[in-house]
Amino acid sequence: FTLFKDQIKSVTEKKDDKDGVSSFQALMVSTASRVGTGNIIGVSTAILLGGFGSVFWMWISALLGMVTKYSEIVLSLKFREKDENGAWAGGPMYYIHKGLKAKWLAMVFAIFAMIACIGTGNATQSNAISGVLNSSLEIPTWITGLVLTVIVALVVLGGVKRIASVNEKIVPSMAIFFILASVIALVFNANKIPTAFALIFNEAFNFKSAFGGVAGYSIFSAMRYGVGRGVFSNEAGLGSAPIAHSASSTEDPVKQGLWGVFEVFITTIIICTMSAIVVLTSDIYSAAYASGVLPSVSGAALSSAAFDEAIPYIGGMGIAVSTVFFALSTILGWAYYGEVSVGYIFKNHSRIAIGIYRIIYVAFVFVGAVAEINTVWLVADCFNALMALPNLIALIGLSGLVVKITREHFSQNHIQK
Repeated sequence: FTLFKDQIKSVTEKKDDKDGVSSFQALMVSTASRVGTGNIIGVSTAILLGGFGSVFWMWISALLGMVTKYSEIVLSLKFREKDENGAWAGGPMYYIHKGLKAKWLAMVFAIFAMIACIGTGNATQSNAISGVLNSSLEIPTWITGLVLTVIVALVVLGGVKRIASVNEKIVPSMAIFFILASVIALVFNANKIPTAFALIFNEAFNFKSAFGGVAGYSIFSAMRYGVGRGVFSNEAGLGSAPIAHSASSTEDPVKQGLWGVFEVFITTIIICTMSAIVVLTSDIYSAAYASGVLPSVSGAALSSAAFDEAIPYIGGMGIAVSTVFFALSTILGWAYYGEVSVGYIFKNHSRIAIGIYRIIYVAFVFVGAVAEINTVWLVADCFNALMALPNLIALIGLSGLVVKITREHFSQNHIQK
């Protein structure tokens, strides 16, 4: 908490830097793309497939993810550069190119990221919004698609500063709303919380259940789905978050890297855990677990049923509202990632290329809202995995530089004190 003292203080400081956005705004753009429908739907799915123990391994992945995320951001700020508009641009493609001296690998990352942004960060999220509004309020998907397209266009076409400004307001509000709803739900289920935590630690190391008991609730399933859920929620190692953090006006890579650590803490340790505990303490899940039969509902429906059970008539609607804003902020956050990737690929013609990309990106908001999108999910997931490979190669190759920068930072602070 001492390390975050200066960062927390900077939240209240209003800076208007023509060369970038504030550290807090950069954090909000990055967090916006992390906090999506996966924090609700994905956690429920992980619990169904991995049991109570998956939550423990989700925490472990978050602790490891803090280190990875910190390294990504430090390297991004170290090797970032000004684009033709005078704004900061960075990310894995820059430290792969300038740090590893592997331009071809940097180009590969940028291409994978550009495609993943349109799928994972855009179409799948708009589909989630139209789906939840159609099921809860019976709003036709095409109407949701049109309204959503207009909203995204107004923000995305304004560039990174407008994206940062909007997410600076949306992300804290939606996170507080969801956390408050979770706290209220857990107050009603308070007597079940100790048992839930006991089962989380017990099943995390329960080898015997791999050969009997509830189907699929083995230590192997818990590790697989818990780690997978954690990585998906904070995207540490994927290479997306450092793109947003590179837009910060700060000149200190280590301070911005600590913001990345805080980001993992919020998205995985706080939001995912709250979502998980509400489900685990619900009667619908407890009864299914006791009988050895999986619940009749899954994904968003399971989360909605759990919240509605704890807070009748309000909980389910709260999940619908959270899903809408979580997904919207994700669409806006990933739009910037795509722009930076396009700018790197078409460096000599970046303005024209980014303009065309923005139009395509906005169009896919509508496409995602009205389409059956299973194929898009599969393609997007594949390109997410492909993004991670060149990024992890760079993190390993440049790990010594991260250690050096960190030691210099804290040595200077010690001398100043």
